[in-house]
Amino acid sequence: MEDVLDVYERPHDSAFPVVCFDETSKQLVDHTRTPLPAGAGQPCRVDDEYRRCGTANIFVAIEPLTGNLICKATEHRTSVDCARFLKQLVDERYPDATRVLLVMDNLSTHTPACFYEAFTPEEARRLTRKIEIHYTPKHGSWLNIAEMQISVMARQCLDQRISSLPALRGKLSAWQRNRRPTLVSWQFTAEDARVKLRRLYPSCQ
Repeated sequence: MEDVLDVYERPHDSAFPVVCFDETSKQLVDHTRTPLPAGAGQPCRVDDEYRRCGTANIFVAIEPLTGNLICKATEHRTSVDCARFLKQLVDERYPDATRVLLVMDNLSTHTPACFYEAFTPEEARRLTRKIEIHYTPKHGSWLNIAEMQISVMARQCLDQRISSLPALRGKLSAWQRNRRPTLVSWQFTAEDARVKLRRLYPSCQ
């Protein structure tokens, strides 16, 4: 926990950007009856019945100190999918960075080993050198700022029926184009944690 909090205290440095990474799932559902369009004094009417169309995964990465965000919808959330997204993050969003400081949770696919499942050993090693991982503790996902962004995305973009992966990608693309980058001012420090969360610390006699 204190390691992540120390990372959040670092000033902005384009050579060592701090990026928070997480993922969520979206259930794909379709209408069984065509919604009735809105009219004068009458909102759009949607039948409660729907048809399940599977699920999709959404990767999200956000740089708290700039508000820059990248998200991508995939059919699965395997180690290979994770590796491909992180490669895109490193090579396309931060190509000039010396190293990306990546804050994420301890999901089994969130390890440097994922690069070796997706790429050649040489390419995998190049990518591991570009990323410095800082894991949030178990039951400490509230420390990951990407989770907050996912909550915003869920309210602004995903709170509707989306029937297919291409449709989901279109919604996410439009949302990214129209969103206004918002800087995150993280105030909770390691010193605060030692007071407010002192019950979590070992007792030294």
